[in-house]
Amino acid sequence: MAESAIALFQSAVGKTQGDLDHQLQISEGEDTDYRVKRGLAHILRNSFSTFEIISPLEPGELRDRIFTLAATKTPSPAAAKQHLSTLAAELTQELDQAVEPIHIQQGLYADLQENRILISFDAPTPEALLHRYNLSQVQGIFYKASHVTLNLHRNDPGEYKLMFKYLKLFRLMTYIEGEADQGFTITIDGPASLFKASTRYGVDIAKLIPAILHVTRWQLTAKLQWKNPYTQVSQEKSFSLTDNCDLVSHYPPGKPYDSMLEQAFAEKWAKTQTDWQLEREVDLIPIPGSVMIPDFRLVHPDGRVNLLEIVGYWRPEYLRKKFYQARQADNKNLILAISERLNLEKAGVDTRNTPAKIVWFKDKLQPKAVLEALETD
Repeated sequence: MAESAIALFQSAVGKTQGDLDHQLQISEGEDTDYRVKRGLAHILRNSFSTFEIISPLEPGELRDRIFTLAATKTPSPAAAKQHLSTLAAELTQELDQAVEPIHIQQGLYADLQENRILISFDAPTPEALLHRYNLSQVQGIFYKASHVTLNLHRNDPGEYKLMFKYLKLFRLMTYIEGEADQGFTITIDGPASLFKASTRYGVDIAKLIPAILHVTRWQLTAKLQWKNPYTQVSQEKSFSLTDNCDLVSHYPPGKPYDSMLEQAFAEKWAKTQTDWQLEREVDLIPIPGSVMIPDFRLVHPDGRVNLLEIVGYWRPEYLRKKFYQARQADNKNLILAISERLNLEKAGVDTRNTPAKIVWFKDKLQPKAVLEALETD
């Protein structure tokens, strides 16, 4: 079934999404497993396919041009043909490329979803597609979660760091207890626990599942607010998952950087003449109820070590949490690089109570400013 779906998408390259959907409908036929086929097609369409609008101009502008011409004469097949030829000649001159009447006809409503063109398809293996399908079934469960508890047993420290970075990336509301030698218990509020259920937040929790699969030893339990489809009465149910689940992650083992800001800083540092070495992998800083993971570690040959955290995110909740962590960590070797564009006063943040050194920057963090902070007693 997976092989057939992949082959169908490969044969549809260069055709419209409408043509593709029609072929998918034919392949379903009257089979009772049509839901599985639709699920496979959904994954291929959204994760492996690239659709584009093909039109000489933006379709809306193209319609304005052709309808303006059409308003000048009495409607007729001959007049319509003439309008297409006239506009084609005008666009050929304006765009300095050949535009034929057929291009205008195809582009008029190219912005409709069924008229988008499948320009490329990055075909997965059938096994990879089935792994994505199985994982998607599990991810969908967490849209109804009110509470998630994740126990990370004693693992390689690098696995912890990767897990916490994904928690940070997806902006999940978490409470973390434990330590690297014994393991961590992570409590995550689910979308059903919010004042108003958020589909977007449910998606963010679902995105976390492939990241968990990179941890060697773990156990997850979720409380779900499940509505009975017949009685419409909500019931509390539970769902459990362990490291023996045989699910396969499609996430890479780790991302080099969490943001373009961090990447740009690291690239500039590599060109700087200094004895300080910039390291990406850093130690976890334990604080009550959580851990702090600085973005970089700076190591000098004489043994000095400093940690660098770049604060460029604007949400008030994030800013308050970040400075609370810095105070709780009480680490004199921590440097906070803060964007001047952040309204810290409005967020209720007072930098004077922060034990860390502070470096200010505008659009991009410059190595020179950090080096000056490193040499300050």
